[in-house]
Amino acid sequence: MSKIYSTQELIKILADERRACMNGERLNLSASASGNPLLDQFMKPDGIQKFSAYQDFQAAVHQYQRQNQVSGIVWRQISVKEQTLDYPTIDEHLVALPRDLEIIIAAKASILAFWCEVTVGMDLYLSIRNGRDYQQIMPDEVGAIASRTEWANISGHRNSTFLEIILQLGWGKPEEASYKRGWPDSGSEYVHAVNPGKRPIC
Repeated sequence: MSKIYSTQELIKILADERRACMNGERLNLSASASGNPLLDQFMKPDGIQKFSAYQDFQAAVHQYQRQNQVSGIVWRQISVKEQTLDYPTIDEHLVALPRDLEIIIAAKASILAFWCEVTVGMDLYLSIRNGRDYQQIMPDEVGAIASRTEWANISGHRNSTFLEIILQLGWGKPEEASYKRGWPDSGSEYVHAVNPGKRPIC
């Protein structure tokens, strides 16, 4: 029986392949420009070939995941204001299996509870116009958005003078939820919490 690669091994394999593609060691020579003259003047053929080669390899890894039931879940930890949360999320380069979706859906309540606790007194902003702008919202509006979504993800960005905590509230397939790739079956809303008087930067 042949060896089944683990989640962590697939993540490393994809990272190595991504690096090889970006270094020009892998090219999809059949990949061509978009056909749009305006876009094509900004896109170099080798860049398209590198990107296409990685996309093809990633699609093969996703198929391997599904065939061998290799989870896309990784466990992360976030610590904010002396509070710590360990939570499951789907690695950004893998896909979610049906049982992975069950796990992240079950974790939504604990992520939301943590978010509510650590963002008390912070200004909240909803990402709009595909992340190009932000609209200030109230905590009850976050609850309304959360009630319409299936799962949650959380991340934080900080330095000595700035703190931003981002709550992703999603539905459908996590791998299709960002950038409206799977809209309307999959998607997500992003809520940014920042200290009073600050604006989101991520």
